[in-house]
Amino acid sequence: MSGRNKFSRFKPLINFFVIFFKIFPKRLRKKFFKSTRNLNGIKGIALRYIFLKSINDNIGDNVSIQPGCHLFALENLDIGDNVSIHPMCYIDATGGISIGSDVSIAHGTTILSTSHSFSNFDQSIKYQKILKKRTEIGNNVWIGAKVTILYGVKINDGSVIGATSFINKDIPQNSLVYNEKSTVIRDR
Repeated sequence: MSGRNKFSRFKPLINFFVIFFKIFPKRLRKKFFKSTRNLNGIKGIALRYIFLKSINDNIGDNVSIQPGCHLFALENLDIGDNVSIHPMCYIDATGGISIGSDVSIAHGTTILSTSHSFSNFDQSIKYQKILKKRTEIGNNVWIGAKVTILYGVKINDGSVIGATSFINKDIPQNSLVYNEKSTVIRDR
């Protein structure tokens, strides 16, 4: 059985638990989600998925969030089908993040949707306005280990982002990117 549908036989049970947990207040469901952050194995993956889907209806099927991931502003996070988010990822969806279908995000990746304003010299940067912009990752994208994706960036369908890349501008469809300057190396 392929990884794409290995949990399909459990879908009715998962949907039951998603509906069941919706009886709890959203802030409590967020605490449940956070409490499973370091839970290993299939149990941890299933519980994170159930809690995430109970918080946000824009979460697709077969979403795997591995242990040690830090996800924030879950209600602003849209995830398609067949997505894997590997250990130690940091995703802050305060400004909105959409992740398409068939996406693999390797360990240690950071995806942001906010930044700090720093134009006022009379005020500490820390206390200046938070800038928000939606970050988008298309379908069929592979993001390598320890990639940083800044707010407002769009990575188009079919692209591969090499390990340790720093993405601060839009990436065209079917591109291969591998360096700290977001330079498109070649078409895939």
